[in-house]
Amino acid sequence: MNKFKFEKLKIWQKAMDFGEDIDEISDSFPKKEMFNLSSQIRRASDSIALNISEGSIGQSNPEQRKFVGYSIRSLAEVVTCLFKAKRRNYISEEIFDSFYKEAFQLMNMMIAFRNNIN
Repeated sequence: MNKFKFEKLKIWQKAMDFGEDIDEISDSFPKKEMFNLSSQIRRASDSIALNISEGSIGQSNPEQRKFVGYSIRSLAEVVTCLFKAKRRNYISEEIFDSFYKEAFQLMNMMIAFRNNIN
């Protein structure tokens, strides 16, 4: 079966999993956050994988690097939303720490990937 180039990328696979995990945890946020923090963290986490895939299809190397940069920025946005969720007591310190570590690992993978695009 033929696959899109991005499906083979570990950073895309990890970003897809991360986005699903964020979606699940944001369901536990209070109803008042449905159109605010819940929506923001979901859109930002989805944007990580979306930009990786968009940058990998028929783009020049500088263009692909730019889209990976967008993904990194979206990840930073997710981390900030996680801090907000922790400060507002929507998630525990333990859940925050788990997502923070996963985000940090994904960021390092994306930076390494971007640095290896010639």
